[in-house]
Amino acid sequence: MKNLCFACLAGVALCLAFASFLTGCNEGKADPKGEAPPPANVEPDLDANNFKVDHPEQFPLVTAVEHRAAPALNVTGVVQPDISRAVPVISLAAGRVVEIKARLGDVVKKGQLLLRVQSNEVSAAYQTYLKAVNDERLAKVQLDRAQILFEKGAVAKSALEIAQTAEQDVAEDLRAATEQLRLLGIDKGHPSAIVDIFAPTSGVITDQQVTNSSGVQGLGSPNPFTISDLSYVWIICDVYENDLDAVHVGEYADIRLNAHPNRVFKGRIDNILPVLDPSLRTAKVRLEVPNPGSMRVGMFVTATFYGKQAEMRAAVPASAILHLHDREWVYMPISAGRFKRLEVVTGNSLPSNLQEVVSGVKPGDQVVSNALPLQNTVEQ
Repeated sequence: MKNLCFACLAGVALCLAFASFLTGCNEGKADPKGEAPPPANVEPDLDANNFKVDHPEQFPLVTAVEHRAAPALNVTGVVQPDISRAVPVISLAAGRVVEIKARLGDVVKKGQLLLRVQSNEVSAAYQTYLKAVNDERLAKVQLDRAQILFEKGAVAKSALEIAQTAEQDVAEDLRAATEQLRLLGIDKGHPSAIVDIFAPTSGVITDQQVTNSSGVQGLGSPNPFTISDLSYVWIICDVYENDLDAVHVGEYADIRLNAHPNRVFKGRIDNILPVLDPSLRTAKVRLEVPNPGSMRVGMFVTATFYGKQAEMRAAVPASAILHLHDREWVYMPISAGRFKRLEVVTGNSLPSNLQEVVSGVKPGDQVVSNALPLQNTVEQ
């Protein structure tokens, strides 16, 4: 019996020794979970943009610095052709279009054939010309006969004067008929009922009002084509009545195209129209801009006008700005472990990876230096 008890005690001692050995081995190994900082637990407040964090030290703060910036006014506008550089293409003869040699959007050169018109007015003008030629020939013969008779004393001087007047009248009629054919572009030696219409200037066709077999009204509207010189264009902007004091004729503005947001163009304020839109309370501001070729009529642009007085604004690290749902936010501390998500309006990007803040944050305010990790924690 004693031997059995002794064996049991020995077994228990051996088990205790083995357990102690295992414990010692485990104490020598690293525990990653034990070494990691405790997870930040977020408790939402009654306000959906307020949050309480258990370990706020994981989200360091930074103080917004002061930034001097020229006051800027951003308005929208549209690219339009310079009316003074737009030339209508007219047809002096009314008729039916038989052939079109150019289309809307084409680049044309001065003197280029644009369309051909079949006109009854050409036939009438040529008939008038032929009649004037015959009348002038007859009047010349009668004047020569009257001159001979007057020299021989067969007729009075009044008869000679009448013949001279008649010859002068038909000569004027002939000159007028010849000029009419020239204006219509008709060769009097090779008459035709087809009138060729040529480009009066070089540029881009920005308007087309004719198609094949359509009619033209001569000098009446609408004009078949309009050719615009787009080397310079107009930017027409809408500026609210309260902001008109920041816009002055002769000053320059920065132009940014929606199609090319990274390029900045310079435009000179050419005119501020004196009439306000009665419903929107805006005035039309016209800028003249050199067109390098990338500006197309109808494009939307953003024009930035700068004032003369500098404004004080805040600047924070770009990482402090959270872009969420097409809006921009920062996280600001409101008490120990509590943060508020605040919407801001940003401005230009600054050197040293800073971001200008137009509204929402003032110089001296504290914000979370990196908003994305806090936002990820909030969403978990």
